[in-house]
Amino acid sequence: MTATPQPISSRLLLAFEGTVPPPDLPSDQVSGFTLFRDHNVSDAGQLRNLTEALHGLAVDGLPMLMCIDQEGGQFLGLGDIGTAFPGNMALGATGDAALVREVAAATGRELRSLGINVNYAPVADLTTNPDNPSLGIRSFGDEPSQVATMVAATVTGLREAGVAATVKHFPGKGEARVDSHFGLPILKHARDRLDSVELVPFVAGLDAGAELVMTGHFALPELTGRTDLPATLASDILVDLLRQDLHFGGVVVSDAFNMAAITQGATQIIDAIAALNAGVDLLLLTFEPEMRTALPEALRLAAARGLIDLEDHAVAGQRIAALRTHLAGFETPGLEVLRCDEHLSLAQRAAAAAVTVVRNATGLLPLTPTTEQRLLAIMPKPENLTPADTSVSVAPHLATALRRHHPNVDEIVTTHSPSNDEIAAVATQAAGYSAVVVGTISASMNPAQASMVNGILEANSKVITVAMRTPWDVTAYPASQTHVCTYGILPPSLDALAAAIFGKAPTPGCLPTRIPGLHHRGHGLEL
Repeated sequence: MTATPQPISSRLLLAFEGTVPPPDLPSDQVSGFTLFRDHNVSDAGQLRNLTEALHGLAVDGLPMLMCIDQEGGQFLGLGDIGTAFPGNMALGATGDAALVREVAAATGRELRSLGINVNYAPVADLTTNPDNPSLGIRSFGDEPSQVATMVAATVTGLREAGVAATVKHFPGKGEARVDSHFGLPILKHARDRLDSVELVPFVAGLDAGAELVMTGHFALPELTGRTDLPATLASDILVDLLRQDLHFGGVVVSDAFNMAAITQGATQIIDAIAALNAGVDLLLLTFEPEMRTALPEALRLAAARGLIDLEDHAVAGQRIAALRTHLAGFETPGLEVLRCDEHLSLAQRAAAAAVTVVRNATGLLPLTPTTEQRLLAIMPKPENLTPADTSVSVAPHLATALRRHHPNVDEIVTTHSPSNDEIAAVATQAAGYSAVVVGTISASMNPAQASMVNGILEANSKVITVAMRTPWDVTAYPASQTHVCTYGILPPSLDALAAAIFGKAPTPGCLPTRIPGLHHRGHGLEL
């Protein structure tokens, strides 16, 4: 007698809106859920209760796969519940793999305390294209071997805490010029290029024991022969490359199925079937109602009609069950680990180790103003620049950080893309200050921010420019003589910046990626 196969619903990671389980969750066994900050998270107690309720739905007694994006930096699925650790590029700037492992282990402990056992991290993509709209500081850098070291450290740290690591986005989307949330990138990499560049961090992550690989929604015509086929739907990539050549035996999870690189609407069922047949073990569905009801029902019918390979389905089920069994073997810490003193101190230490002084041509740093001199802090209001972003929830912190070291700091927070009138007014006001600290957020892709900084540089000779997100901002205002990178806008990063600006802390960080035409990877000045 053969075993009864798992229902097709076991190949799904569901999502929903609400802070309690909705009444219309499927009665069939699903393998887990993806939790979203804006839709499922209010406070620690609520989230712990929610995950306990969801784990309790399992009909086989194993823990559900409880998944979230807690990358650090610009993408914090836990919101204010967890410690705001610097993101990957900041960690890459430290060059310290042991520190990266510490951060990952602390992140894992906080996730585990909340009943979450899968982190959609680390990002293993390389920042080889500064104009990539959806990557930026989510990457550790642009050098394959260095990024590989950081990816392996992250995987190791998460696994030590009992949280499964997910290396993404396979086989590497660093060169993309289109955000997969809005369209299908086409990357024309040959296999030899992938082997020597993009795949190096993924191989390191797999060697370190990553339990999951997340597919990328981008086309690789050199491998598939097609420009319209995302890697998520391509067996050439998921079976031939990942399973056979790289010998990956863990779980393959798709990137989110609500992204425009995947077919949307009524015909999405075709892409869902194609993904399962191409080698995806788990489909990452999102909170739209049709993702919870119509798509699962359509997949059940597809399986009943023989459109899904049942032998592959059985093997995928074994891989998923093995992962859930593995995750059952870890203790759950208490909620007291969340934002504990040890983790807050670690976040500050990591942020301080990342601060990178790129230029100090006139010796303006460190600042030594008299008590009476007034300084001006300028930064744009944070916005989400991609759906994989939680920056909009971060309050502007630059002036607050500077005031910890000097009493007379005025503040201007502009709109994210300042108008011409704003730009003129800011430049006029900046002219009267003893020194100006102006932060930018991806100004290399925001002409308005670039114009604002260039106007300030013309109005005042004592200006410190700060790239508070991607390090390439200085290409948009190359006249800057004093330039610093923080790789993030979270309070620990800006507090570390302020301490460095006033000479209260060293500046050990080094660029983890080159700034084309201006500065090489590894560059950094110690004050």
